[in-house]
Amino acid sequence: MIDPANDLKRYLPTSVKEMRLLGWDSVDVVIFSGDAYVDHPSFGAVVIARTLLAAGYRVALVPQPNWRDDLRDFTKFGAPRLFFGVSAGAMDSMVNHYTAARRRRHDDAYTPGGKAGMRPDYPTIVYSEVLRKLFPDTPIVAGGIEASLRRVSHYDYWQDRLRPSIIVDCKADMLMYGMGERGILELARRLDAGEKIGDITDLRQTVVRRPSDEMPAASDDNNVVLADWQTVCRDKHAQSTNFKFVEQESNRRNGGRTLWQGYNGYAVKINPMYPAMTPGEIDASFDLPYTRLPHPRYNGKRIPAYEMIRHSVNLHRGCFGGCAFCTISAHQGKFIASRSRESILREVRQVTQMPDFAGYISDLGGPSANMYGMGGKDKSICDKCLRPSCLHPVVCPNLDTDHSALLDIYHAADAMPGVKKSFVGSGVRYDLSLHHTGDRRTDAANRRYNEELIEKHVSGRLKVAPEHTEDAVLNVMRKPSFDLFYKFKEIFDGVNARTGMRQQLIPYFISSHPGCTEEQMAVLAARTKDLNMHLEQVQDFTPTPMTVATEIYYSGIHPYTGEKIFTAVCPEEKLAQRKYFFWYDKTYRDDIIRSLQRLHRPDLIGRLYPGRPYTPRVAYPAPQKTRNQSINPKKKYEHQQDSNHDSHRNAADRGKRRRR
Repeated sequence: MIDPANDLKRYLPTSVKEMRLLGWDSVDVVIFSGDAYVDHPSFGAVVIARTLLAAGYRVALVPQPNWRDDLRDFTKFGAPRLFFGVSAGAMDSMVNHYTAARRRRHDDAYTPGGKAGMRPDYPTIVYSEVLRKLFPDTPIVAGGIEASLRRVSHYDYWQDRLRPSIIVDCKADMLMYGMGERGILELARRLDAGEKIGDITDLRQTVVRRPSDEMPAASDDNNVVLADWQTVCRDKHAQSTNFKFVEQESNRRNGGRTLWQGYNGYAVKINPMYPAMTPGEIDASFDLPYTRLPHPRYNGKRIPAYEMIRHSVNLHRGCFGGCAFCTISAHQGKFIASRSRESILREVRQVTQMPDFAGYISDLGGPSANMYGMGGKDKSICDKCLRPSCLHPVVCPNLDTDHSALLDIYHAADAMPGVKKSFVGSGVRYDLSLHHTGDRRTDAANRRYNEELIEKHVSGRLKVAPEHTEDAVLNVMRKPSFDLFYKFKEIFDGVNARTGMRQQLIPYFISSHPGCTEEQMAVLAARTKDLNMHLEQVQDFTPTPMTVATEIYYSGIHPYTGEKIFTAVCPEEKLAQRKYFFWYDKTYRDDIIRSLQRLHRPDLIGRLYPGRPYTPRVAYPAPQKTRNQSINPKKKYEHQQDSNHDSHRNAADRGKRRRR
C-alpha cells in the first residue's frame, strides 16, 4: 500500500516518469518556478498549476531548474501545447539573495535544506531567455512576485539604477501580475480556442509590448500615458510622478485605467487589475486538492519556508493599510478578498488530519491578521477613492472595522475536533482594532477582539509593527502615531496581569527609512528603553520595487507632495542609525555617546545611560561613501574608522613631539 504522502499521482508531475504515471503522453502547460515544489496554497506557482489542472489542462511543474548545465530541466517535457509559465518564486529573487547591506545571503528558505544558489538572480529573465532559445515558437508567460512588482520602470536597489519594465528585459511574450487565477484561466481558454498570444492584448492584469502607434497621444478617461523611458532615465521627478499614477490606478476598486509607457520604438501596455475576488472565487482556489506537503522527491528534507506555514491557514488576500514600504497592495490589491467561513474550516479540518499535527494551528491570519471580511460600507464611495491607504492619515469613516466575523472564525476553529488552540502569527494592525467608530456594537466587538486575541491566541509572543516612534517618520511610512502602541500595550499588560500570563509583545522597527534621521533613531532608542525593551525584530530599510518609500529613496522627493525627503543612503549613514537599536550593547556605547554629543543631545545620553559619567575617546567622522560602494559596508566602515583612529593618533603624537 502506498503512503498517501508519497503517492506521486497526488502531485503535479515534475518528471516525464511522473507524467506517465498519470496516463499522460504530453502536457498543455509547463511552469518553471524558482522555489522548491511544496503542494500548498501559499506557493503561487503551485496555485496557478492547480487552477489550470482543475480546469482540465495537463500541467507539469519544474521546480528550481538547473540553468547552468545542459539545460535538460528545460527540455524534458518538450514544447507544451499552450505555453510555458515562468515564476521567480514567492519572493523577489534579489530580496531572497541579498541583505539590506547588499551582502549575499548564505541560505534560501524556499529550498530543501535551506541551501543557497539553487536559483539565479532575476530568474524571470534567465528562465525565459533559456526557453526562448530552446523553443522560439512557444508562448512564454511570466508571473509571480518578481514579475508583478517590476511591471513598470522601477528603481533596482541591488544594481543602484533605474530598470525598465521587466517585460522589456525578459523574453516572455506576456507578463501576468497580481493574483493570477482568473487571468491564467482566460489566457489558457483563449489560446486553446486558437488565438495567438500576440493578439491577446486586452486581458486584465497583463503586461504586453505593443507598437508605439497604438499608444494614445495623451491620457484620457480610459488610459494613463506615463513619462517614457528616456524621460524617467534623465528626470527623477518624472519617475516619481509615474509612480503616483501607477499606485492610484492599481488601487482602484474596479481596476483603474490602462497604463502606457513608451520605450525605444514600442510601448509597454499595462492592463487594469481585476476587482477583488468574490468569496466563491477565492474559495475555489483554496479548496483545490493540495496535499499541503513538499513533493516526495525531497526525501523529507526540511524546507524552512514550509515549516513556517505548514499548520497555518490564510483567511484572506489584500491589504488596505498602504504602508509606504510594503508591496502587498501592489500585488494582491488594496481591497480585501475573504474566504467563506466554510472554506476556512474545511482547511482547518485538513490541517488537523496531518500526521504531525499536535493540536495547534500556528496562524489564523493573512497579509494583515485582522482585516478579514472588512471593506467599505458604501461601495460607491470606494469606487471613486484614490487613497492608497484606508488607515492613514486617519481611518476612513466609510471603512467597516467590525471584528465580529473574525472572532467567529477563531471560535469555530477552536471548537474543531483535534484543535487544542489556534494562534495568530501574522502581524496585527492594532490601529484597526483600537479605532473608535461610535457604533456601540462594533466598538464592543473590537474591544472583545483585542482581549480574546491576547488571552487566547498568542503563542507566548505577539508581533505588532509600529515601525518607528516619531510622528514625522511615521507619517512618511503611512503608519499611525506611536501613542496607539502605548494604548495597546496597556491592554496587553492588563490582560496578562488578569490571567497570570507572562506573554511578550514583540514590536518591529525599521531604521534608515526615508524621512528618518539619526536623531530620530536616537529618540526611538530612548523611548523603547523607557518601555524596558531590548529590541529583537529590527531591520534596515530595503528599497524594493513598487513602493512609495523606494521612489523617495531613489528620487529624494515624495511622489504625492513633491516635498524633498531626507534618506540615509550611504553605508555610514545607515550604520549610524541602526546602532541605536542596540544601545544596551556595550560594543556600541562609545559610538552612541559620541554621536549624541555631535547631535547636541546630552539629554538622550542621560536617558540611555543614566548615572554613568562617561568620557569616550575622541573620534573623527569617516569619509562618506557613495551608494554603489556599499557591497560590504560594515567591514569598510570598521576599517575606515580604525584607519582614522590610527592617523589621528599619529598626528597627535607628532604634535606632542613638536611641543616638546
